[in-house]
Amino acid sequence: MTTSLSLLAATDLSAPSRHAAQRAAMLAREVGGKLDLVCVLGAGTLSELRQLLGDKSAEIERQIRLQAQQALDQLTTDISELYGVSPRCHLAEGAVLAAILNQANVLGTDLLVVGARGASFMRHWLLGATAERLLRKTHLPILVVKQAPHEAFKSVLIPVDFSPWSVRAIKLAQELCPQAHLILLHACEVPFEGKMRYAGVDAATIQHYRETIGQEAMARLHELAADRQLGAEKWRPLVVHGDPAHCILEQEEERAADLIVLGKHGASMTEELLLGSVTKHVLGQTRADVLVIN
Repeated sequence: MTTSLSLLAATDLSAPSRHAAQRAAMLAREVGGKLDLVCVLGAGTLSELRQLLGDKSAEIERQIRLQAQQALDQLTTDISELYGVSPRCHLAEGAVLAAILNQANVLGTDLLVVGARGASFMRHWLLGATAERLLRKTHLPILVVKQAPHEAFKSVLIPVDFSPWSVRAIKLAQELCPQAHLILLHACEVPFEGKMRYAGVDAATIQHYRETIGQEAMARLHELAADRQLGAEKWRPLVVHGDPAHCILEQEEERAADLIVLGKHGASMTEELLLGSVTKHVLGQTRADVLVIN
């Protein structure tokens, strides 16, 4: 498959961000896309150095830049040798998020790739500050890499809420993972089920509502798949009942998904730059890589 997809991997030269660069290279090789790497020297760190050392900071700053460039060049060489792609590398300075997004804008990036945590990461169940802040700041899709990549994505879990992003999620998954098996998951709950139970509605009636809602959801999943021309061997529908975040994490484990594709927020969100609660929870808890789109 050949595509004009442009990928930008942001790295702070830590091991987790190296994994992100490797996954980006693997994807670029699989789809024939372009790959760029960007490393940002934070303005705050350089400013603190100048305040601490005054005139003596110039030589140390020069050494820092030189070491960062050498490390970035080495990463580029390693990726070229491992994956057969030749990324362009960029060393930038300034506010980290602004510099990454500026580079993405200059390059016409289609997909940002970042590590789930950086060099200062302390706890495995938290999302790195840079990754989460990027998710809040950009409308670009972002792939958050959590695992060292060993092979192409094989099983892609796509939670679907039938909002407009659902079609975009399936389309992007098809573009990025042309060989993967797609699992379209809809987690549904009976509206006001708790209140109906409290009001004395019998279990059989509630179960009937559950079955009706499940059947409707299954039909809509098949419609989505037909619209995206998914062959029967390329996907499977899955309708479950329960809390969406819990269901997503549960199905990730049961289906051995190595990638989850999520919308930044659900159909009910009105603030475009906020992370939806389900997305944030899944990002923090899942072991799989996560692709977040608008």
